[in-house]
Amino acid sequence: MKFNSRRSRAILVALAAGSIALTGCSANTGGDSGKDSKKDQEEAKEQSKGVEYLDAAASNGPAEEVPGAKPGGTITVYQESGITHMDPGQIYVSDAGQLSNLLFRGLTNFKEDGKGNVAVVGDLATDAGKASNDNKTWTFTLKDGVKDENGNVITSADVRHTVERLYAEFIFDGPTFLQTWLSGPDYRKALPDGGYGSKHLPDTVLETPDDKTIVFHFDKPRPDLPMTLAMPGYSIVPEETDTKEKYDKKPVALGPYKIGEIKAGKSLKLVKNENWDPKTDAVRHQYVDAFNFQFGVTESTQTKRLIADQGVSKNAIQFTGGVDSTQIQEVISDPAVNKRTIKGYQPYVMQLTFNLDRVKNKAVRDAITYGVNSKSLIAGEGGAYGGDVAPNLFAPTLPGYDATYDPYGRLKMPSGNIEKAKELLKDVPAAEKKLVFAYPNSEGGQKRKVAIEDALGKIGIDVVSKEVDAASFYEQIGKVKNPYDMYITGWGQDWPSAATVVTPIYDGDQVGDGKSNYSHIDDAKVQELINKALTQQPEEAAKTWKEAHEYILEEVNPAAPLWYTKQFQLYGSNVGGARYSTESSYMDITRLFLKS
Repeated sequence: MKFNSRRSRAILVALAAGSIALTGCSANTGGDSGKDSKKDQEEAKEQSKGVEYLDAAASNGPAEEVPGAKPGGTITVYQESGITHMDPGQIYVSDAGQLSNLLFRGLTNFKEDGKGNVAVVGDLATDAGKASNDNKTWTFTLKDGVKDENGNVITSADVRHTVERLYAEFIFDGPTFLQTWLSGPDYRKALPDGGYGSKHLPDTVLETPDDKTIVFHFDKPRPDLPMTLAMPGYSIVPEETDTKEKYDKKPVALGPYKIGEIKAGKSLKLVKNENWDPKTDAVRHQYVDAFNFQFGVTESTQTKRLIADQGVSKNAIQFTGGVDSTQIQEVISDPAVNKRTIKGYQPYVMQLTFNLDRVKNKAVRDAITYGVNSKSLIAGEGGAYGGDVAPNLFAPTLPGYDATYDPYGRLKMPSGNIEKAKELLKDVPAAEKKLVFAYPNSEGGQKRKVAIEDALGKIGIDVVSKEVDAASFYEQIGKVKNPYDMYITGWGQDWPSAATVVTPIYDGDQVGDGKSNYSHIDDAKVQELINKALTQQPEEAAKTWKEAHEYILEEVNPAAPLWYTKQFQLYGSNVGGARYSTESSYMDITRLFLKS
């Protein structure tokens, strides 16, 4: 397979269809294709096809010019809640992931052609990596002349530091693939001070023989490493300017933009990073002079402003929000407005997650799973334009997805099987039917609260709703001792492999503050199946992941599947270069410009 007509070294693996799906997956989405769910799901399969790991020729910059692009001007960015984290090591939520595309760089990155084809290229590295020893050893060489915003040249020492700081206790909210692959599930014990002291990871694990070379040594084959390193959570943090916990407030940029000004919770201004060299970057552009983020702008207000298309709104975009569900018809019925939208099927599964430490009675969990009203929840997201009913915990973008697997009859009765739910609850004590539901204080969160209260009230559940700050929602429910019984969460594969769904959110090793196992499921059978699948070749592993999925949903039931999300975003008439990003599942923010 070729990419951009450049010769490439291809390793067919699973395509990264969208890194993360946490607070950013509000998914007020749709478009004309949203009327036909079967068609949408068929198109979603395009996101699960093979990806190439590209060579040095494809990894060189500058990135291919966007047709009609012009330099200059400021893009206004509308966003309802603040950015969750800005320390790369803490980034595992889609709002921060989008921001990362402008600020940070890693060893590798995803490159896409706008037609659904995605490849991995070298970002700071000269290529997507060279594997040896049956994919147990990976070697990367740094490009010449890559500097941070202060003009400091990036060396292998910075890469080592970036990896080792992930072992520190203050890094708790980001991905853990690399750390656990290198040092096991108790990786923090291997380097308790996170490399800030005199101890470092041994050369048998992480080797930096010179300023330009990085070698990773694993005890098992890790063919997905180039995709893993392309995640925002593994972007480089220069050693000299690392301020530990304070880094989250003012990180140092390597990308085309840097932080110019921050007003906490109100605004963020990104300006050009003069030390970014386009010759070293095969993906990003630096067309506009600045991005002005305005926080606290609700999705309904964003949509109104962008429909009106007046003043600064002509130069504005939605960031991780989408078209407000009550205004979708207004958007799609006006051709001039509808042409200013981007649309696509996201890889996220929205689910009502149960805190198993508190909701211990499976009859209660099963009753809620039968009784919850997916139809009303999706109506709040835009109806057919907002998403599809989810019959299970795997998304249509995942290889091997089975659209017919529906153990709780969600497709037949999307509004809920009230009688079945009541039957399961008839002998349950009243105390066990009073449950605390946490929801984010956003417009979308309010709609979901109303839908949950209404549906569960009909089956006899006494719902006590508790409002949580939207910007820190996942941080709050990510505390093991959180005071909530259930919460709506969303997850999308880090790349299309069930390993990046089952392992992060259903692995008992991921129970801990800041980790992504929000249900706290810790089941011996699940652990056995995870460990088995991780050692198998893809074809056999797929069968094991299927077995694990069915066991989790039917025998444990840590989360009720609700809906699959779609994306539908709006931008101003003076914004050029806008297109859907298969990798981020939002607008491709790396190629935007102003037409005048």
